[in-house]
Amino acid sequence: MPRSLADGKTKFTICTTKPAIPASPTITELNAGIQAASNILASDFTFGAGDSDKVAERSLADKNNANALSASNYTAGVTVFRYFDAITGVVATAEDTLFTAVKAKGTELWCYGRRTGKDATAAWVATDEIFLGAKVITDQPAPPSDLGGYIKFRVPMEV
Repeated sequence: MPRSLADGKTKFTICTTKPAIPASPTITELNAGIQAASNILASDFTFGAGDSDKVAERSLADKNNANALSASNYTAGVTVFRYFDAITGVVATAEDTLFTAVKAKGTELWCYGRRTGKDATAAWVATDEIFLGAKVITDQPAPPSDLGGYIKFRVPMEV
């Protein structure tokens, strides 16, 4: 089997409505969510497990530190591109749905990622592997430190 380059292969779906079974959303629920991959900056996308907390558990006989893994940690955050009408400069409502969904601090969302050999824009199917599905709470959007390029906002999230 060949390996697959990762570019353009991360699908990211945000559901604004809680799936009936959040740990196992239906294909209908996933495909009805916001298909966000094309609206998110790749360079600082974070969505996955981080290092677990550690508890020092060295015995009296141990000569080196010995840690036990404790609580799991997750990291999540996206930089969202904004969309505006080219003529009037006002928000292009249909294209700006992702920012509309994440712009209010404290919003609860359900996010699902797929990272396989399929393109990010391919629809979800029943056999797809979800690499992480999680409920997140959005933090306050902030402009990036570099104000060049497209208009965009960084949205930290708590899993």
